[in-house]
Amino acid sequence: MTCDTKAKLNGKVVVVTGGSSGMGFEAAKNLANQGARVIIASKTETKLKAARDQIIAATGNQNVAYKTVDLASLSSVRNLANELNMEDRVNVLINNAGAIALPDTLTADDLNLTMQVNYFGAFLLTYLLLPKLISSAPSRIVNGVAATMYVGEINFDHWNDLGRYNPITALGSSKLAVDLFTAELDRRLKNTGVTSNCYDPYLVKDTNLLSNIPGVFQNVSQFFLNMVGQRKEDVGKQIAYLAAAPELEGVSGKLYKFCYEFKNHWLVHDRWLTKRLWEESKKAVKITEKEDWEVKNLI
Repeated sequence: MTCDTKAKLNGKVVVVTGGSSGMGFEAAKNLANQGARVIIASKTETKLKAARDQIIAATGNQNVAYKTVDLASLSSVRNLANELNMEDRVNVLINNAGAIALPDTLTADDLNLTMQVNYFGAFLLTYLLLPKLISSAPSRIVNGVAATMYVGEINFDHWNDLGRYNPITALGSSKLAVDLFTAELDRRLKNTGVTSNCYDPYLVKDTNLLSNIPGVFQNVSQFFLNMVGQRKEDVGKQIAYLAAAPELEGVSGKLYKFCYEFKNHWLVHDRWLTKRLWEESKKAVKITEKEDWEVKNLI
């Protein structure tokens, strides 16, 4: 299955979190090749600089920038949002960054580390950028999920508990939250020109996603991934397709795998749950009165 699109993105601004390596880097490279101004964001500046230089060298597009962000820090996410809001426009936000097998601990923000890195950080960044995305419409939000979301749970009383989740259910719960958030975004963004969709990269064999897993388990997992996983280049094309394909203009609230629409999690249809997720997430990331554009009726 090819996901190539020849769409030109000149004048468009695309943000890719987790863009310094793996499938995020490949997506950023594809989008730069299509003429977009691409901003990659991740934690380590040295990796970001190298990735930016590689993208420029590979595509000839000089309009590639990087910004540091630590998704385990809400203040860092707020700093990134402030910097991005100084751009003339933001047309595509790709929430690609994520991690597995992080320590079972709380962050300085008193949130479960895996939940914050995989979900709360993306929620906050998206929320703070929505007015910019709306003013830049037509715009797209593209969120990364995982098949482990089918073993995840959303329990608002316990989603930041320690000792409750193993690495798989922690990942699953955080990615289920992303999926339900995407569904709620779709409902709230009707008639704004902003769409929100998810992609499930299935299994990707050549990323550093397994780096937090202990020795022998990492080796076994990597062997399995190498047998059945997709190449990061192929997943990068799939993400770029969702960000750029003209035929997806106006398409929203869908889950994609291998560039095909895929049957979504049954809980996306639970309007009460997705609405409550939105409200509880705003509380968890401590949206301030000044940040709360909803009370200003921007949508």
